[in-house]
Amino acid sequence: MPAHSAHSPTWDPGQYLRHAGHRARPFADLLARVPDLPADPPRIADLGCGPGNVTVLLAGRWPTADITGYDNSQEMLDKAVVDHAGPTPGGGRLDFLTADARTWTPTEPYDLIVSNATLQWVPGHVDRFADWTAGLRPGGTFAFQVPGNFSAPSHRLMRDLAGSAHWRERLGGVLRHEDAVLAPEAYLERLTSLGCAADVWETTYVHLLTGEDPVLDWVKGTGLRPVLTALADEPREAEAFLTEYRAALREAYPAGPHGTPFPFRRIFAVATKEA
Repeated sequence: MPAHSAHSPTWDPGQYLRHAGHRARPFADLLARVPDLPADPPRIADLGCGPGNVTVLLAGRWPTADITGYDNSQEMLDKAVVDHAGPTPGGGRLDFLTADARTWTPTEPYDLIVSNATLQWVPGHVDRFADWTAGLRPGGTFAFQVPGNFSAPSHRLMRDLAGSAHWRERLGGVLRHEDAVLAPEAYLERLTSLGCAADVWETTYVHLLTGEDPVLDWVKGTGLRPVLTALADEPREAEAFLTEYRAALREAYPAGPHGTPFPFRRIFAVATKEA
């Protein structure tokens, strides 16, 4: 659920879901660390639900839950509603609504507020933590996962190219930088200062991607969206950027005999409010 801005990217659910298995893994790992929730049936919010493909995992873990996925991309929400909205097999319910993480504030008590690979799009997101944890029931949990790979070649090469002489005028300022997320220690400090028991960690996944130019295909669904949006009306320029970026990625991520290894660092936090 990216924040709206002059360069707010448009989203392509189909492109995003091309790597759905790899993208779902961190969410499953995050949920594995969430403790039992205080109410049954629990009330759950998923901030930045995207196409809803991982939101449904919440219904698997808490079958009776009343779950609402929030996003500000109509393209993503439309896909989520068609594929996943309605009653869940365990007697719960799954709904999807429009909201922006920069301004969304709980209007009812939640047992779990969760966010998967969204907060990196929300400048100053740590300043929202107080409102979100205040909206938890006693014993409730706020849990999130964000990419911690902004210094990786995939992102660094993208920024370097966008900031080069040819592209600077059109693409200057559209991409996120390393300060899009905090260090794990900073998240731990912020969450504990709000009176939560916090568990913060990081993991580097090494995804084995297949196909031609798979790293480019991956970032087309996420990190490259602001560039593709900015150049949407200039298809020749967009293709020129992709040609140059593709060559750099091939050098940075050479294909091996079984696929292309793609290291991806992620930061996780699970903060539980005092019961």
